Amino acid sequence: MSPANYQAVLFDLDGTLLDTAPDFTTSINSILTRHQRPTLAENDIRSIITHGSAGLLGHAFNCNEGDPDFETLRTEFLDIYFENLAQKTCLFPGLAQLLEALGQRDIPWGIVTNKPRRFTDAILEGLALQPAPQSVVCPDDVEHNKPHAEPVLLACQQLGVAPQHTVFIGDHLRDIESGRNAGTATIAAAFGYIDDEENPQDWGADYLVDDSRQLYQLLIV
Repeated sequence: MSPANYQAVLFDLDGTLLDTAPDFTTSINSILTRHQRPTLAENDIRSIITHGSAGLLGHAFNCNEGDPDFETLRTEFLDIYFENLAQKTCLFPGLAQLLEALGQRDIPWGIVTNKPRRFTDAILEGLALQPAPQSVVCPDDVEHNKPHAEPVLLACQQLGVAPQHTVFIGDHLRDIESGRNAGTATIAAAFGYIDDEENPQDWGADYLVDDSRQLYQLLIV
């Protein structure tokens, strides 16, 4: 499927649709300060966000999920993040225009994320995106997370569009694999939170964009 033939668009959330790094930075630095540890620059954690709270805390505190105090630390961090998650988070450049164009063309769009619904819903409520997504699939909704096909297939079902007429955009290999497993076209968002050891060109996506503004050119123009 070429971009000109798509009938629905799906986005990963963190690092693809939304730049959530500023609020993650605020939150991780808040807990570091509480524990009298040096703070981190945003650039130090952008590539780690894709690994979730475990990755962020592991990097910041040199700990892992097997440590006895880890879950207490994670709960503290997530509570802080919940209070800060829509302060500086915003759409990546050009995506407001893309969503507007999708709405004008009556093309439904949705979100498929590994972010728990508690945080996803709070962010979306805070940002009030227009037009609003017509499907939001979180780990709470499925038995298998990305890279399994299930989340993408559920989103396609909710949008009423077959996977072969849908394009899924993401900044991690698991996004591309999930889309491919479900039968959608895929776009690798190389502008997102890419792990230092990853090369998006190796993911086998149908398309790759280095700048979020290229998505408008690829999908609309």
